[in-house]
Amino acid sequence: MQDGNVVKHEWTELVSLTAGDPFVIERVRLERSGVAVEGRFAPPPLAVLPPDDQVFVAAFVRSHGSIKEMERLFGQSYPTVKNRLNRIGAALGFMDVAAAPAREEVLERLARGEITVDEALGALRAR
Repeated sequence: MQDGNVVKHEWTELVSLTAGDPFVIERVRLERSGVAVEGRFAPPPLAVLPPDDQVFVAAFVRSHGSIKEMERLFGQSYPTVKNRLNRIGAALGFMDVAAAPAREEVLERLARGEITVDEALGALRAR
């Protein structure tokens, strides 16, 4: 899309153009003031994720972090949603993906039959 002499690109286009290779941003121009800054800027961590992972993260934020809602939205099981979140978290590199699950999360998994009583007790003790 073109606005005056400014070409706007979606992050998905940029990620597609780079084919997953690392990239840096070398120029930033502020539209309102027209000031341009040149240098080497790292893109925001979320911008380097594949587009489908960006959509997944946005949906997770919109669902207020509800894994149950993510299961419903994406038609995936709890372990699949959790594994994807862990993979994305590891790719972002700024979160502890090995954190002990919340008490409520352990009890929900137990109620759904995804884990045994012994596994639930072990997870609760780890907290």
